[in-house]
Amino acid sequence: MFNKILIANRGEIAVRIIRAARELGVGTVAIYSTADRDALHVHLADEVICVGPARSTESYLNMNNILSAAVATGAQAIHPGFGFLSENSKFARLCEEMNIKFIGPSAKVMDMMGDKINARAEMIKAGVPVTPGSEGEVHTTDEAVKIAEEIGYPIMLKASAGGGGKGIRKVNNVEELVPAFEAAQAEAQAAFGNGAMFIERMIFPARHIEVQILGDSQGNVIHLGERDCSLQRNNQKVLEESPSVAIGHTLRNEITAAAVKAAQHVSYENAGTIEFLLDESSGKFYFMEMNTRVQVEHPVTEFVSGVDIVKEQIRVANGNELSVKQEDVTFSGHAIECRINAENPKFNFAPSPGKITNLFLPSGGVGLRVDSAMYSGYSIPPYYDSMIAKVIVHGENRFEALMKMQRALLEFDVEGVITNVDFQLELISDPHVVAGDYDTSFLGNIFLPEYQKED
Repeated sequence: MFNKILIANRGEIAVRIIRAARELGVGTVAIYSTADRDALHVHLADEVICVGPARSTESYLNMNNILSAAVATGAQAIHPGFGFLSENSKFARLCEEMNIKFIGPSAKVMDMMGDKINARAEMIKAGVPVTPGSEGEVHTTDEAVKIAEEIGYPIMLKASAGGGGKGIRKVNNVEELVPAFEAAQAEAQAAFGNGAMFIERMIFPARHIEVQILGDSQGNVIHLGERDCSLQRNNQKVLEESPSVAIGHTLRNEITAAAVKAAQHVSYENAGTIEFLLDESSGKFYFMEMNTRVQVEHPVTEFVSGVDIVKEQIRVANGNELSVKQEDVTFSGHAIECRINAENPKFNFAPSPGKITNLFLPSGGVGLRVDSAMYSGYSIPPYYDSMIAKVIVHGENRFEALMKMQRALLEFDVEGVITNVDFQLELISDPHVVAGDYDTSFLGNIFLPEYQKED
């Protein structure tokens, strides 16, 4: 096993990785920016090293500084977490060249599956269903208009190198197409340095279903079931649950088998997620994209499967076989995760950085977990993502999980900054959500208009 790994991230995921490594007997190095001197991950790691000023481009995205930190501290591997450099194939390739293990897939596989156009082509080869769409990159509005006419409206414009909801637009007709294309392309260029787009027919209404997979260097690939991530705002997930109430036994077997087939086709190693759109009216599902990293919502799967995904990532990167085989994986109960952000839902979810003057995190009972890097007296910097915690619950059934989440959110108390706790409490208590009657349009089209009317 590794003696020491460097965590190229911050916040709750850095804390999560440090804890997993410590339980495996592995030493940790935390990197931090000058804005994160007092961050929890800095206090918890065995060693710490500053990699630059507050701006992420000069610190958490600074490949040279991070690699120098790994060499200086003798770290044998780097865990990128999610966001930042986690899906950057150049960084993974530099790690390989410097004989530092990147805890994730190879740069080659990342290039293959991280680029949506390449991934789509590979899934067609693998026999995994994909939505009708463009066959390659789309660079001009003229090309976009022609392709949209061929596949039919409504369509989705997506950045080829996209992620995190950036560079995505829904287009209902030709009048909307040109301005939407130009806006999405500009956003993609600014966010990823790549303005290439592609076009897909929009499956609407739809469920956003993702399957967690794990692979090792010996060629073993397994799945850990599915998550329903349909509750989204601006293509960004708000609440996730597992299993999905929209999927029965037969469809579950089909969609998880497709995910394993997809991962096997590209010889995938480490943790990853295959994302699908499910057309509930027809029961058909379509490959959307692959996330070549651990995801924010991984604790939901850990609760229902009993598998520690972050520990598996570290073991696999060390060359070990997966600790479980598919036949060993069993699923029990129901799990839900709510993302808690320092933001104001009543004012278009504007970020709310500042000093936490008091913090009480929910606890007590079986099946409750809070992943956070917050503490009373901590000042949330304005430079990074607004997520401050994840509340995850597990119950014997969905009703128990819903009630447990309501109880947990009622106990969650944070002072000094505005959060979305009350918003999440109303969402988890909404009759449609309680009944499992929602899709990707529900939050934006039904719940939010009513919520924002309230005083």
